Amino acid sequence: MNKRLLYLAEGTVICVALSISGCGKYLDIAPDMRTDLDSPEKVGELLATAYPQANYIPFTEILSDNAGDKGTGNAPVVNSAPYHFQDVSDIHQDSPTYYWNASYTAIAAANHALQAIERNGNTEAYQPYKGEALVARAYAHFMLAVLFAQPYEEHAAANLPGIPYVTEVEDVVIKRYERRTVAYVYDQIEKDLLEGLSLLDDGVYISPKFHFTTAAAHAFASRYYLFKRAYAKALEHANAVFGEGSFASNLRPVNSEAYRSLQYLELAAHYTRADNPANILLVEVPTLWGRSYPNYRYGFTVATWNEVFGANVTGGVWGYGVYGSDMTLNIPKFREHFVRQSLHAETGIPYNMVPLFTAEEVLFNRAEAKAMMGDFVGALADLNDYAATRMGYDYQNPVYMPDLHKITRDKLLGFYRTFSMEEALVKCILDFKRVNFLHEGQRWFDIVRHNLGVVHRTADNRILTLGPNDPMRIAQIPQEAQSAGVELNPR
Repeated sequence: MNKRLLYLAEGTVICVALSISGCGKYLDIAPDMRTDLDSPEKVGELLATAYPQANYIPFTEILSDNAGDKGTGNAPVVNSAPYHFQDVSDIHQDSPTYYWNASYTAIAAANHALQAIERNGNTEAYQPYKGEALVARAYAHFMLAVLFAQPYEEHAAANLPGIPYVTEVEDVVIKRYERRTVAYVYDQIEKDLLEGLSLLDDGVYISPKFHFTTAAAHAFASRYYLFKRAYAKALEHANAVFGEGSFASNLRPVNSEAYRSLQYLELAAHYTRADNPANILLVEVPTLWGRSYPNYRYGFTVATWNEVFGANVTGGVWGYGVYGSDMTLNIPKFREHFVRQSLHAETGIPYNMVPLFTAEEVLFNRAEAKAMMGDFVGALADLNDYAATRMGYDYQNPVYMPDLHKITRDKLLGFYRTFSMEEALVKCILDFKRVNFLHEGQRWFDIVRHNLGVVHRTADNRILTLGPNDPMRIAQIPQEAQSAGVELNPR
């Protein structure tokens, strides 16, 4: 386990990366070996670890329809198993088990912070950190629910198994847990999220892009309520991020001359920079994804490229630069930071910055909420703001031309061959999101929300289908969690 996380694993049997015996010795020491949590500043330092320091992208991206089979290339189990809709047996970084462990480690950090705040009198100075701890705890549980439980359906949520919602610091080596229900988990997420949001104060952060600022918490809320199909609330929170007007100035100017002039490594670095206005919340995670995704056997292929970047409703072409050969096609989005184990060591841990929330997602969340509420004009305005930053006339002249590329009602209905504006708008949003979040794993979230099927084709002409009710859509809870009473998902 990453040494930076080790001190938080005390008592967290759900965090199965530690053995039972390993957990025991950590019960004998303070949860934060650096200091006692006796000031707001120290609590704030602890909360830097209240975000899952693991990467979901390697398995969510490959589960989705963004992935194909190149027929050759690097294919470790963390890459091959998701493509074949199989459980990932690997428990190390980039696996579902590693993400499960890291999420409960983050939850443990949030709970330790909340306990310290109560012990120190829950005074005014602690309130922003209490807010961050609550929102961070809600986020980690939300991601676990999305990945390891069935999606929220209002008519069924009270009868579907969720995930353990942990709100207390553990003081025993082995503690029993209940999965409760999806409805219960989502209710607890909402409770923590809204209470925490009301307490946040952006002024306490030195590096705000790595914390749940007010904007980041509203971005999270817009995603949460979209999953719950509470569209009015999703719209309210999306508007609270940048205001009710245009988001254009916060979007990545992909088709601009300045952006297109950046070289490969510059593009990779710029995409996840904290000073990039499109990035709302970032997290640094140990992962091989940034160095490996162009070379993995299962990933972005020529066939996927033709499908995703083919004809679109604007009539223009996408402004993204796609790099590499047929076997290594990629859009540069991750710049690795390699931490050596010692000054002269050749071994170490690779890290990537991962955008958890972006301006583009908030715009899409708002547009979808508007579409579902019948505000077709408003949804079109958001999509046109987005298209203006992405589309061009052709690859030799990648300049957006409003007269040619503006999305209209007639264009939408004709392109998607439907009489329903709601249907056409949602399909357009999902198509735009699929391109925007290539290599970022978020396509899987839309597949989960909209109960879409996925078809994978193998190089030896097998067709693998993941239907809407397939149990393999839900990641398997780690076997070791059974010792804490956590029931596994059906297989």
